[in-house]
Amino acid sequence: MSDVRQTVTRTEETGVDPRGAAVQQETREIRTERSTDGKTTAQNVVWFILGLIEVLLALRFVLKLLGANSASGFVNFIYAVTGVLTAPFDNIFNVASSVAGQTRSVFEPSIIVAAIVYAAIAYGIVKLLNINQRH
Repeated sequence: MSDVRQTVTRTEETGVDPRGAAVQQETREIRTERSTDGKTTAQNVVWFILGLIEVLLALRFVLKLLGANSASGFVNFIYAVTGVLTAPFDNIFNVASSVAGQTRSVFEPSIIVAAIVYAAIAYGIVKLLNINQRH
């Protein structure tokens, strides 16, 4: 967790101005500091990596479903990177495909399974990081 600490500095001055009137001046300064510990940083790294994986898997899912041309450099890159992520789950379900003209649309349930499994793993890692934390 991040700790927020506020420091309040207050000064008061009283006196008389050159015309003889009583003067009172008050200055108040509030300084806020925020510090994070290593656990918070580790949690943020885990969530960032999960977000990156989920975005890549979502791109793969949409590109496969819409029948994107795998000869395209971007599509080929996404398939290559996410192929490693979905490989452990490829044979769990059958792949459904349909052809309309020259477009071959593919529905890969393994992508959805991979996204759920990686989210569960990230959640478990974050819970392990918080195992001794007081609430």
